Amino acid sequence: MSDIYFSNYQLEENTDYFLYIGELKNYGLNIFLAEALSRISGRKFEFISIVPDIFEQYNYKNLIAINPLRKNQSNEYGPNFFCRISAKKFMTCVSENHQIKDLIHKLLLRQDNLFIYMYESKPEMTLDAIEGVSILGPDSKIAFKLNSKIYQYKNLKEFIPVVEFDILNGLNELIKTTDKLWLTWNEGIFVSQEYSAAGVNSIIAHSTRDIINKFNAEDDKDETYLISRYIPHNYDPTVLGVVANENDVYIAGIADQCIEKGTRFTGSIFPSLMGKEIVSKLKENTRVVGKWLAKEGYRGLFGCDFIVDLNGSVMFIEINARKQGTTLEFCCTLENSLPKGSPMLPELEYYAVTKNRFPEGTVEMEKNPKNLHWGTYNYKLKNTVRTNGYIPQSSQEREAFRKVANSNLKKDFLILEHTGSDFIVAEGSFLGRIVSLGRDHSSVRQGISQGQKTIELTIDENVTSKEK
Repeated sequence: MSDIYFSNYQLEENTDYFLYIGELKNYGLNIFLAEALSRISGRKFEFISIVPDIFEQYNYKNLIAINPLRKNQSNEYGPNFFCRISAKKFMTCVSENHQIKDLIHKLLLRQDNLFIYMYESKPEMTLDAIEGVSILGPDSKIAFKLNSKIYQYKNLKEFIPVVEFDILNGLNELIKTTDKLWLTWNEGIFVSQEYSAAGVNSIIAHSTRDIINKFNAEDDKDETYLISRYIPHNYDPTVLGVVANENDVYIAGIADQCIEKGTRFTGSIFPSLMGKEIVSKLKENTRVVGKWLAKEGYRGLFGCDFIVDLNGSVMFIEINARKQGTTLEFCCTLENSLPKGSPMLPELEYYAVTKNRFPEGTVEMEKNPKNLHWGTYNYKLKNTVRTNGYIPQSSQEREAFRKVANSNLKKDFLILEHTGSDFIVAEGSFLGRIVSLGRDHSSVRQGISQGQKTIELTIDENVTSKEK
C-alpha cells in the first residue's frame, strides 16, 4: 500500500526540476532556489515538494504528502489524523518509496541531473545513490558528525567561550556526577543527549528526580550525555550563517530566540535587542565556528546559538549544522534590505556546496535599512486535540515582507500551515505557525498574540483517550 496521502504535481515542458524533501514550513525557500537556478543555468527551473504534513487541503502546486505514521494510526483515530514524524523516519520512508523513485527516473529522462534540496542533510536520505541525483546541501555524514553536541564542545572549547560542561556515559554516571554538583551548580544543570534540538532530549534539571523523570533508565543506559552549568541570562541569540570555505563565512543575521522552561524553543524575534558590542562579538564567534566547520568539510547553511549572561558575556551553546527555522524570514529580510540582485541564501548555499565559494555580488546586511521587525511562533501542541475550524492556507509570506518593507502596510501577521478542520492532531505536532511583521517589537508581539488566539479558536477539545 502506498504511503502517499496527496499528490498534485504536473510536469511542464522545457522545464527542469529539483526535489525538495522536508517539512512544508520551508516551502518558500524553494522559490528563491528555483529563481537562482534558472538564472545560473539559463533554463526554467521548478520544484516538486515531498512533505510529511497532513492537511485538510493544500494551496501549493507540485506537492506530494507522505506520512506513514498517519496510516499506522488511522485504525484508532480515523483518516483525519496528523502526527509529526521524525526526519529520520521520513527520509527513510521517502528513500524507499517506489513511486518517488519512478518520479526520479522520469525526471532524469528529461534532464541530465537532479538536485535534492533538504532542510537538513540526513544519512537516511539515500536517493542520491541513483546515478544523476545529488544533494544540494551539506554532506550528510559530515553534518551528522557535526550535529553531535559532544563533538562540538570537545572541539570548540579552545576557540570560543563555552559554558562549563562535562561528558558522561550512561544514566548511572550522569546521576552520580550531578549529585556532586547541585550545591555548586545551584542555578540548575542543563542535561542533553548527544543529539537534541528545540528542547527534545534535553532538560534544565534542578534535582535528580528531574533527570529520572526525563530520561528512561532502561532506554538510556548506554546513552552519552552532555551536562553544562545553567547560566542565568537575558538573551538567547541565534546567528544564521553560510560557510563556503575557511575564509568565506557569510553572516545572514541575528535574532533573539524565545525559549520556554529553559529548553523549549517557540520562535524568534528580529532585530535583536542586543547592543552593537554584543552583536559584533556574536558575529566574530560565529565566523570562528564557521571556519572550524569548513575545516571539517562542511559547506552550506548553519545556525549557531549562544547565551548572553547578566554581565554581557557571550557563551557558545550549540551549532545546528542545517538550515534554521527562520531561514525563510531572513531570506525575505535580505531581499528587501540588500542591493537589488544580491544573491539570496539558497544561491549562496548552491555556490558553497558546488564551487566552494560565494558568487559575485555577495554582500552582508550591516543594518536594517527598511526598519523591518518580525517574529515567528510555532504553535506546538502540548496535548492531542480535535479541531473544529480551519484557517485558509497562505503562501504569501514573501509578499507580506515586501508590503511592510515598502510601507504599503505598517504591520501584518500570517498564520501558516494550519492543519484544518475535523482533524485529530497529535501531541508534539504543530497546529500552525505564526509570522508577524511590523515597524517595532510591540506590533510584532501583538500580531503573534492575535495569531495564537485565532489558532486557539480552531481547537474543539483535548483528546484524552484514543478515539475512532
